[in-house]
Amino acid sequence: MPTDFGALEDKAGAALEKTEEALEKVSELTGFSPWVCGIAIVALVLLAVYLFTKPIRFVLKVAINTVAGYAALLLVNWLGARFGIALDLTWQNAVVTGIFGLPGVAVLLGLRWGGIL
Repeated sequence: MPTDFGALEDKAGAALEKTEEALEKVSELTGFSPWVCGIAIVALVLLAVYLFTKPIRFVLKVAINTVAGYAALLLVNWLGARFGIALDLTWQNAVVTGIFGLPGVAVLLGLRWGGIL
């Protein structure tokens, strides 16, 4: 399969010229040199990639904690009905159990037992 390296060089050269023009425009707008603007753009792209991958892990952890906390709330309500202990299934309790999981349920029980909740 023959490859036309001349055409590839032309395309690469055109892309490089467009990139240099864009950096020059950004440089004119900000007053910084093109090198500083280029480094800042690369840093912002890397920061965006890092920030978009981190929430996926956080959302997964919150989902697992929510399921475990909801199961614990159901268990507490089921077993606690015999002893007069119950936690309402409200959105506030769901948020606490979603973020903190089983320790959140323990805190909610402590607050309910202490008369605060």
